[in-house]
Amino acid sequence: MASSRPKTDAPSPDYFLTGQLLIAMPAMADPRFSQSVIYMCAHTPEGAMGLVLNRPIVKPTFDDLLKQLNVAPLPPVRQIKLCAGGPVENARGFVLHTSDWTGEGSLRVDDSMALTASLDVLKVIAEGGGPRECVLALGYAGWGPGQLDQEFQQNAWLSVPADETLLFDGDHDTKWRRALAKLHIDPLLLSDVAGHA
Repeated sequence: MASSRPKTDAPSPDYFLTGQLLIAMPAMADPRFSQSVIYMCAHTPEGAMGLVLNRPIVKPTFDDLLKQLNVAPLPPVRQIKLCAGGPVENARGFVLHTSDWTGEGSLRVDDSMALTASLDVLKVIAEGGGPRECVLALGYAGWGPGQLDQEFQQNAWLSVPADETLLFDGDHDTKWRRALAKLHIDPLLLSDVAGHA
């Protein structure tokens, strides 16, 4: 007689990853996501959207971006980090930030985080205000209905609760390893290929 217990090793329709970090498995074949750490802004039956947080952008700078968008003051009172958020719409900006500040059009991801894609947040930050912590992502990672769930079943990703240090610190080179360490996992021990003695 077959067990009626649900499997717990992969997301099911009632298990959504909104507000979690996705960590690419070491064997990730897609170079766009190799060793990536992605904050999941939305995960529903209609699809999923997240921001890659460990791909810093050097150019354009925050100042360059504000100049292109005619946002004053220049130079801004406050600087924020920029990252390549993913391969979809990479000319579009998304500010991931703590929910202590929200504006019109802000999407509350969970109790502590929000996402804003309007110029309002950039103006407030340039003036020295806005959310306590934030990062500007150009582009995003997107999945169609059921696609992310399928990738989980193929062992492409792990998930871990997000924390502000991993979301906002500038230590991009170690972010992937530190995210894995939250699961007490050594990436050298993760493999989808059997070893030989």
